[in-house]
Amino acid sequence: MVLNQASLKRDGVQDFVSLRATAVVLTLYIVFILGFFLCTPEITFEIWHGLFANILVKVFTLLALISIAVHTRIGLWQVLTDYVKSPALRAVLQFFLYTLVFAYVAVGLFVLWGA
Repeated sequence: MVLNQASLKRDGVQDFVSLRATAVVLTLYIVFILGFFLCTPEITFEIWHGLFANILVKVFTLLALISIAVHTRIGLWQVLTDYVKSPALRAVLQFFLYTLVFAYVAVGLFVLWGA
């Protein structure tokens, strides 16, 4: 039986679509937050807390955090494979940077859904 190894890995079309979709989500989130800042005359803790008490804002923020992780993972992979020729150095950099992105998203989730 012949197994198509390419089908087990991601391809360029999937990366392209994922990057564009996450960019759209992040752009919409930035527009939403900027709109909130522009339309709210005074930002206090109570107003900010009230905004993020809304479940739709929490879900939108969660979607933005996941989009950041996906966008960063694909972008870092593309940049590191293009510019870092040493496989060992690339592996170390990928591990460190992916861990940093994971920590960023984990802290974001903790702040969003915790306490």
